[in-house]
Amino acid sequence: MPTPQTGIFALGTASHAYLEFDLLPSVDAASVVARVASLREPRTTIGGVNLVAGFRPELWAGVAPDAAPIGLTGFDEPIVGPTGYTLPATQHDIVIWLTGAAYDVVFDLSRDVLTALAGGAVLVHEVVGWPYHHDLDLTGFMDGTENPTLVEATTVAFVPPGAPGEGGSVLLLQQWEHDAVAWDGLPVPSQESVIGRHKTDSAELDPQPPTSHVARTDQERFGKIFRRNIAYGTLARHGTIFVGFSASQSTLVRMLDSMVGRDGDAPDALTSFTRPLTGAFYFVPSAESLAALGEDRRA
Repeated sequence: MPTPQTGIFALGTASHAYLEFDLLPSVDAASVVARVASLREPRTTIGGVNLVAGFRPELWAGVAPDAAPIGLTGFDEPIVGPTGYTLPATQHDIVIWLTGAAYDVVFDLSRDVLTALAGGAVLVHEVVGWPYHHDLDLTGFMDGTENPTLVEATTVAFVPPGAPGEGGSVLLLQQWEHDAVAWDGLPVPSQESVIGRHKTDSAELDPQPPTSHVARTDQERFGKIFRRNIAYGTLARHGTIFVGFSASQSTLVRMLDSMVGRDGDAPDALTSFTRPLTGAFYFVPSAESLAALGEDRRA
């Protein structure tokens, strides 16, 4: 089976950068994708920095149709709930996700990536992330409690062997900004009702509030995903970068529909305290599929 890009599993890294690019008009898409593939051999790291590359699904399908999942589409239309709460669509062509032990090495490689893609793609969105007290979200709650183990992740987050796009993954990337003042003004029991977990040990509430974040994104109901969420921002504006990997786009779409109440139930209570600024789907191909395109360019 083709292997996933190993940077997806680089847990414990202290600095993250997400670089989203759009192709320049009239450039050859295949040549730009080949440039991305040539940034490095995707099963290793560069100078202690992990690099993961993803592509707008339609772009990847046009360049590597035999290595693309069937029916995968970009986040091209906003998702609007019955109350008007909106998940914006900010789809771009390429995402480069860099992680490392410190931001200086991540910054240096970010500059190298920018130089390598110059003339073919332009940087349109950049955000830097960092872990908060090891595994907490900026709400103060543990994030990723239901994450599968790394062994389990290979079965839930990646396209299975024999299927188009095998070894690759569907990435949902969103930047959520928190209303820190409103959130911090809630007493802890009210915060726990919104999240659906106890703040001290992350144990699920019993009974579970039906509008809690846990209930509205229940992985037993919608399917498992592998999350690499991280905090970002300044004192004035901060929140969570949602980084969710799945073997199936439908799992992620159903969770989003549930959060905004588009499935007929009440919206996720957490949406009263956080709002998404961005939203994009990317296909993150297997290491072998990406390396092959880089080899074609070097040949």
